[in-house]
Amino acid sequence: MSNANSLVILDFETTGLSPNQGDRAIEIGAVRLINGEVTEEFQQLMNPGRRVSSFIEEYTGISNHMLKDAAPCSQVMSDFVDFIGDDNLVAHNASFDRRFLEAELTQISADYSGQFSCSLLLARRVFQDAPSYSLGKLIRYLGIKTSGEFHRALFDAQVTAKLWLALLEEIQQKTQLDSVPFVLIEKIVKTPKKSVSALFARY
Repeated sequence: MSNANSLVILDFETTGLSPNQGDRAIEIGAVRLINGEVTEEFQQLMNPGRRVSSFIEEYTGISNHMLKDAAPCSQVMSDFVDFIGDDNLVAHNASFDRRFLEAELTQISADYSGQFSCSLLLARRVFQDAPSYSLGKLIRYLGIKTSGEFHRALFDAQVTAKLWLALLEEIQQKTQLDSVPFVLIEKIVKTPKKSVSALFARY
């Protein structure tokens, strides 16, 4: 049974909000956790084949000049499929990253076999008193130290990994489990907020 502390945490920077509107990935960052330790990192810019807007340049700090010589999306995503292997995946606000992952993999006729979970949905259930569930505000709320710039993919993935480990620690305290199985994460995320403490009590 797979543990929730051994998986790949990823983050995309993109040309916009929706691959259905033709938006593409321009950067991917990921970290591999094994038994709660970061053992590997993956970061690459990727050329989407067209210019990105000035808004995206400003928001991400990724300029058209930086993307000019980057490898095409197809090559980077092919490398990324090799990186993730069969691991389960996590992202903050995973529905966004999952859409882009699946859209980019469809372009190269590839797929992934792990489950995909969301640190934002998990945080809503585990830290119910948090004032906000944006990545930056959650990190501040939990007093997690970071140094770097949000909205670059690898930094966001590294920070999400710290958040994820804080979530697992909290779940372990509430359930007295030695380690948290990934199937429990999937259960928590699907449980209404008011029923989460009863779920923990059952463990």
